[in-house]
Amino acid sequence: MSTEPTASADPIRVLLAKPTHDCHDRGVRLVARRLREAGFEVIFSNFLLAAEVVDAAVEEDVQVVGISSSAGGHMPVFEDLFAGLEENGLADVLVIAGGVIPPDDVAVLRKKGVTEIFGPGSTADDAIRLIRSRLGANR
Repeated sequence: MSTEPTASADPIRVLLAKPTHDCHDRGVRLVARRLREAGFEVIFSNFLLAAEVVDAAVEEDVQVVGISSSAGGHMPVFEDLFAGLEENGLADVLVIAGGVIPPDDVAVLRKKGVTEIFGPGSTADDAIRLIRSRLGANR
């Protein structure tokens, strides 16, 4: 399946963020570049608290929020993120995760509403396919 961009008046808007002070950002920066190459509009930010991620999601009118975590501490981030999205009328935003997240946490995050967790070995193309399958193949 091709991940080449397709014509669309409104590209899918994706916010990618590294929560708190998790400085392991090489992977998420690669994903951001690949999403842009595939025609998505990507907003990337480092070192945000969950409330700041929510504020950025509201301000940027995104359809997808991706949280990258490689240093632990992600469970309270997702708790606060989902509460903030709900509070701001964004419960329908697609939430994805990436990084190094322990298997026990993966199961809990999926139950809480994280659509997919892209761990080591996942590719940007995996994320592109998932987003397009959920939000429209022609966007």
